[in-house]
Amino acid sequence: MASIVEPGPMLTEPTARRTLWPVKPSINPVQTEHLVLRPFSCADGPEVFAGITPTLTRFMAFDPPDSFAAFEKIGQEWLRLIEEGAEYTFVIRHLQDGRFVGIAAVHRATEGEPELGIWISEREHGQGYGREAVRAVVHWCAERLAAVAYRYPVAVDNVASRRIAEALGGQVVGTEQSAKFASVVYRIPVPGLPG
Repeated sequence: MASIVEPGPMLTEPTARRTLWPVKPSINPVQTEHLVLRPFSCADGPEVFAGITPTLTRFMAFDPPDSFAAFEKIGQEWLRLIEEGAEYTFVIRHLQDGRFVGIAAVHRATEGEPELGIWISEREHGQGYGREAVRAVVHWCAERLAAVAYRYPVAVDNVASRRIAEALGGQVVGTEQSAKFASVVYRIPVPGLPG
């Protein structure tokens, strides 16, 4: 099936070229007490790119993109995967004022144990938004995916993110080593299924 394409927003520079982004499928927003999560769209690009800082990514498998053009390629891939139902990248915004909070993702959504990922903008750290967003994504997945559990890898030293997994009943089931850091892998149960 061919995808419909719509022009993306103009970049911040007046001489910037227009980019084409695929249209995301219709996925209803997920609302929590403080947050609303919607699938990533081209309009989110500038805020998401601005939030990917070197200090934020110290515990992430990737580094900040070198430019907005490099980020656009990442955003296009997110949209393609959302359209295919292979992965879901949600932009997290504050329910009251719509300010950008972060990103939550479901990787390998068609597998028995999809992988969850989260990052919260540094200016929003310490508010409990990561836990609230991951809990919302877990419940969203439980209603739509055939998952038996969720995989949640996290850097050993990322105590805040480890607390998110533990608050959702996650148990450490393995370790991994990347070029950047050592990780533990949590297995988070699907709500309503035996662990």
